[in-house]
Amino acid sequence: MPVEERMSTQSYARGPERPLLKLTVGDLLKRTAERYPDRLAVASRHQGKRMTWAELSAAADNVARGLWSLGIRKGDRVGIWSTNCIEWIMMHMGAARAGVALVNVNPAYRSHELGFTLTRSKMKALFLWHKDKRADYEEILSRARQGHDSELKHVIYFDSPEWPALLEAEGKLPDHVSIDDIANIQYTSGTTGMPKGVMLTHHNVVNDGQFLAQGFHYSEIDKIVVPVPLFHCYGCVIGTMSAVNSGAAIILPNWTFEARATMQAIHEERATSVYGVPAMYVAEFSLPDFKQYDTTCLRTGMMSGAPCPVELMQRVLNEMHIGELVIAYGQTETSPVVTMSDAGDSLDIRVNTVGRAMPQTEIRIASVENGETLPRGQQGEVCVRGFALMKGYDGDPEGTAQVIRSDGWLYSGDLGVMREDGCIHITGRSRDVIIRGGENIYPREVEEFLYTHPKVGEVQVIGVPEQRLGEIVVAWVRMKPGETATEEEIREFCQGQIAYYKIPQYVRFVTEFPITLSGKIQKYKMRELEIEERGLQSVAKTEMA
Repeated sequence: MPVEERMSTQSYARGPERPLLKLTVGDLLKRTAERYPDRLAVASRHQGKRMTWAELSAAADNVARGLWSLGIRKGDRVGIWSTNCIEWIMMHMGAARAGVALVNVNPAYRSHELGFTLTRSKMKALFLWHKDKRADYEEILSRARQGHDSELKHVIYFDSPEWPALLEAEGKLPDHVSIDDIANIQYTSGTTGMPKGVMLTHHNVVNDGQFLAQGFHYSEIDKIVVPVPLFHCYGCVIGTMSAVNSGAAIILPNWTFEARATMQAIHEERATSVYGVPAMYVAEFSLPDFKQYDTTCLRTGMMSGAPCPVELMQRVLNEMHIGELVIAYGQTETSPVVTMSDAGDSLDIRVNTVGRAMPQTEIRIASVENGETLPRGQQGEVCVRGFALMKGYDGDPEGTAQVIRSDGWLYSGDLGVMREDGCIHITGRSRDVIIRGGENIYPREVEEFLYTHPKVGEVQVIGVPEQRLGEIVVAWVRMKPGETATEEEIREFCQGQIAYYKIPQYVRFVTEFPITLSGKIQKYKMRELEIEERGLQSVAKTEMA
């Protein structure tokens, strides 16, 4: 069999060959500011602050000089611990200009997690607000520093005189920043233990942003509403780097996601693009005055971060007028996007797959047992190779080697299938598999079936420990507005439609799901609640032993 024919039958695909930019984040910002100096770069609506590209570029230089004045030098690390604001964007660009690695700290972190991050990242300065309605950051930081031997020398509060003073300080810009230098360190939960610091280079994020901008067909006339958190890759790469690559404006609606603020931003700014996870779109549709907002200005946008029900996608296309809405897939370790659908793809592709390999990116589906590339149509682990792969986990070469093998392939931990057209269908996490009496059950499969129930609005499936079978299936269901159902009704719907062992033994009706600030469902919290309320603590301990 010829090599070409053999490869076409295997679950392997490579994205288009397009030029990779050899620019740092700072170089790219300077180029965009020269091209579009007077166009809007960022608007922070909740702060009433706006900057042009020329102003943002100048502010980045001021931040970089200010960091120098603190004794921060190229290669050092500084942290930012904040919800969305214009200062976040300034720090993002300014640290890059200074050749400093920006450490993104999750605003949900409390003293234990913050203490770990301060120590592990070796950050020399931390930028933050004193407090907001969610937390007293000054008090949490004080507790976090107790008992942790960190290298933190400077704490700069945005709402203090220290911040404007830093912007006016005399300092120097570095002579040279390399595209292979670390631009960003983001902490992401590994399969075990404390979060791992993912090191992303200028080359990683500049080029992921470039290909994203191309996929969205962005230009300097676009305005992107970014309600997703900037500390997350969704915000600081998909949200910002696609804009810096194209000259499109970044519109921040609020400190954190708020459905009405997002809709107001679209309406009043005449935005052409909006981002969000499915739960954010659901919240926007649930607004009583949703129809009062004019969304006919929207052209494109992204829904990512969780499975997207067909009905929700159709509502976004039809009622929010986002005809070129796309779906993407990736993870922090891949900068983040490695597959993306195209605006011209069919609804089937955009709902049931996460698109095709990004430019300069290889994708394959590997056997979980032996790592061999599987034939198309068979489920296995999604593997990625190309420019977007992280430099590694900070201070953890062993952890890095477990994820990125010697041949350059990153093993994602996600299960998927490559279709004949090269599109990828994600079927779940390899570690999320529920093993009931020896039968493997993939939560995503059960969730997708339950979404077909006419009364079901949203569903999440988990496994909980059981003495005899090892694990059983539990479904958390949020009904559509005005609808009700019983556990038995949901189970009867499954009878004869899916295998008996996949039918949820318990159904919990909820109005909301535990989520992270980035909108991702926290299934481990669901599992913890089930274990506690069903008195399964002893069974759970037995399972773990």
